[in-house]
Amino acid sequence: MNNLDLAVPVLSRGKHRNPRKGACFMEFASYLAGEPWSDHPGCTHPLLAGVARDVNDCTTDAGRARLAPLIPSVIGLTPDDPHLVPRVTAKCIQHALPVVSQERQYILAVALLVGERELAKLDGRPLGSLQPESQAVLDAVPQASKWARSFTARPHRVPPDFSKRTAPRAVSCAVEGISQACVPDPDERLHQLLTDAIEECKAWMPEPTFRPTLAEAPATDASARFGESQVRVHG
Repeated sequence: MNNLDLAVPVLSRGKHRNPRKGACFMEFASYLAGEPWSDHPGCTHPLLAGVARDVNDCTTDAGRARLAPLIPSVIGLTPDDPHLVPRVTAKCIQHALPVVSQERQYILAVALLVGERELAKLDGRPLGSLQPESQAVLDAVPQASKWARSFTARPHRVPPDFSKRTAPRAVSCAVEGISQACVPDPDERLHQLLTDAIEECKAWMPEPTFRPTLAEAPATDASARFGESQVRVHG
């Protein structure tokens, strides 16, 4: 074992006190971003970071290595557009709803309808209108969809904060549900969910005001640091 082996974090489940103990997806992102060691770094939008932590922890040991190349792509994704949270939440639920257990379908169908209502307000659409992708997955689970529509139509005294409570819980429910679903490829589904969540975040990033030329680009960005490292994986 050489010094590099000792310095490079091991990609594994959960939180780790330091790189020698291993690293989860977001801890490695904090390392690449040059931030203090943390699984809640400031370099990534909180909801996307939550998706990444959940996917990291719910992916099997054998499948976790495929997540490593995605780590640099979450660094710097901190859009503040209000569409982001309901859009990423919807994306995660759309992946999960057709395959998770019936109990989770009811929970996720409610969260999807609530998030779609948030999007409708932002877009100036009728509150009952849905994105085509959301409509399609709800049609695939008619019993859960019917119950969720009835539930969300009831008056509620103080609706929970969607961004701070509903969205993170729905994302965790979706990811965990996929990992436990009776499907042959849960790791592949989780990888695709995270990939799509990253792409959704990229879509809501503001256009940069300055694009450095190749000669001006810093030589020690996250991708370069990642290329110099080797992510090891263990359980």
